[in-house]
Amino acid sequence: MEKTAFFESPIGWLRVKGSELGIRQVNRVDEKTGAVDENLPENHPVSQCLAQLAEYFSGKREKFDLKLDFGGATEFNKKVWDELLKIPFGKTVAYSDIAERIETPKAVRAVGLANRMNPIAIIVPCHRVIGKAGELRGYFYGLDTKMLLLRLENPVRFAEQTSMF
Repeated sequence: MEKTAFFESPIGWLRVKGSELGIRQVNRVDEKTGAVDENLPENHPVSQCLAQLAEYFSGKREKFDLKLDFGGATEFNKKVWDELLKIPFGKTVAYSDIAERIETPKAVRAVGLANRMNPIAIIVPCHRVIGKAGELRGYFYGLDTKMLLLRLENPVRFAEQTSMF
C-alpha cells in the first residue's frame, strides 16, 4: 500500500510517496495537502527517504541509499534514470553524456524529456544534468531551484556571481 509524507526543504514542501517496493515519487508541492500517513515504521522506505532528505539538505549526506520503484515507466526512461543515479554528488554531466552512456547518442532530446518526467526529484538527480557548454538547461521546478541544489552540492563551482560595483 502506498504511503505519503511531506518534508519541508529549502526548495519548498516535498511530497514523498512510496510503498514497501520503494520510493515512487518525490516532488515539490505548494503546500501539504491530502492524506498523510503518520507513524510510519522507521524501516519503511518513505521514513527512510525523509531521514535521508534531512541529511542531504543539512550537508550530511551525499548519496542516497533507498529502494526506488520505477514501476510503469518506459524502459528508456528507466535507463536514463539509472544513469542519473551514477552522477556523483557535486558533479554535473551534459544531456549528451547521458545519451552516449545509454548507447543512444542521438537521443539527447529524449534524455531531456526523460529528465523532465523523473518522478523522484533530488534522489534521482536530474538537477545535475546541464547543457554541453556548461549552461543550465530546463528544470521542472525552475532554473533558480536547479541552481540552489547545485550550490548546495558544490558551493565553490556554483558560487553566486556578484557585482563588485
